[in-house]
Amino acid sequence: MFVSAAPAANANPATAAGKGNVSSVARTGDGRAITNDRIAKEVADYWTPERMASAVDVTYAKSAAAADAPSRASKPTGPAGAIAPMAPRVAVTDDFRTMLNESLAVGKVFFTTPTGGSASCSASTVASGKRRLVMTAGHCVHQGAGGQWYSNWQFVPRYRTGARPFGTFVAQSLNTRTAWINSSSYAEDMGIAIMYNGGSYGLKVGETVGGHGLRWNWGYSVSVTALGYPSNLGGGESQYYCQSTTWNAGGQQIRMYCNMTYGSSGGPWLQEYNDATGYGYINSVVSHGDNPGNGQFDGPYFDDDIKSLYDFAEGLSPA
Repeated sequence: MFVSAAPAANANPATAAGKGNVSSVARTGDGRAITNDRIAKEVADYWTPERMASAVDVTYAKSAAAADAPSRASKPTGPAGAIAPMAPRVAVTDDFRTMLNESLAVGKVFFTTPTGGSASCSASTVASGKRRLVMTAGHCVHQGAGGQWYSNWQFVPRYRTGARPFGTFVAQSLNTRTAWINSSSYAEDMGIAIMYNGGSYGLKVGETVGGHGLRWNWGYSVSVTALGYPSNLGGGESQYYCQSTTWNAGGQQIRMYCNMTYGSSGGPWLQEYNDATGYGYINSVVSHGDNPGNGQFDGPYFDDDIKSLYDFAEGLSPA
C-alpha cells in the first residue's frame, strides 16, 4: 500500500488525543523528538538536494484491507462552514515565474519511512490564527493501521526541480484521525502538521506563503482544482493541476476525474481556486485511487471531522 516494508511496533507514541484525533511529537530519523529550533535545523540540513531527489512518492493504490466506513451514511454531518484564505505577512519574491494554476501555498513534503527510506507527498498551508498548519493526507504523516509515524518531516512550499524558493519548514508535531491510525479508514485519511518557524525569512509558514481557506459540509458535487506533485507528470518535480466536479464515492468519500497519479497524495482539492492570488478553499485532499492512472482518484469528504482535526491541531500550536 505504501512505500515501506511491513511496519514494526510503533516506536513514536502519541502525545495527545481527543475527539477522534491523535498527535505525535515530530521526530528525527534516529528517534529524537524535535523539540527546539536547533534540532529542526538538523532536519532541514538532513534534506540535501541528493536526498530530496532520491525520495520515492508514497503510493495511494486502494488496499482491500482499508476501511471505507460502510456503516456510515454518506451525508454532511452538520451545517456548511468555511475559513477564509489568508495572504502572507511579507512581500514574497522568488526567481521563478509562476506557472498556470501554481500556488505558493502548495508544496512538496519529504519524510523518512520507518525502514529508513526517503519518501514524499504533496501538501498545502491552511489559514489559521497561529499560521503554523500544513494540511495533507493521513497516509502522508502515518502509515495507518499497525504502522508508525514518519520522521524528518519537512515541507517545501512551491518546490520546483530541487529549488526551494521560500526555504523549508520542519514539523513540530504530526496529527491525524484515530480512525486512520486504527483501521486505515479512507474516510479519515486526513493529516495536519504543525510547523516550526523557518523558510527564507525565519517566520511562520503562514506568514511566509499565506494559506488556503477551508470548507466542510459543502455537499458532494462541487467544482475543484486539485494541485500536487505527480510522478507521472514532470516526474514529481513541479506542480501540476487538474479540474473537475466531484461526486459521492460512498463511504464518506468524494471522487473526481484527474490524470495525476503517485506523488499527488495529500495535495489539496480547492474550491474557488483563484490563479491570480494562488489561493482557494481546501475541500478534500488526494487519498487514493482504485486503479492509479485510470483517470480518477478519491479523497475524504470534508465534514465535521476535518474541522475537529483542524481545531485540535490549532489548539496544540504554539502562539
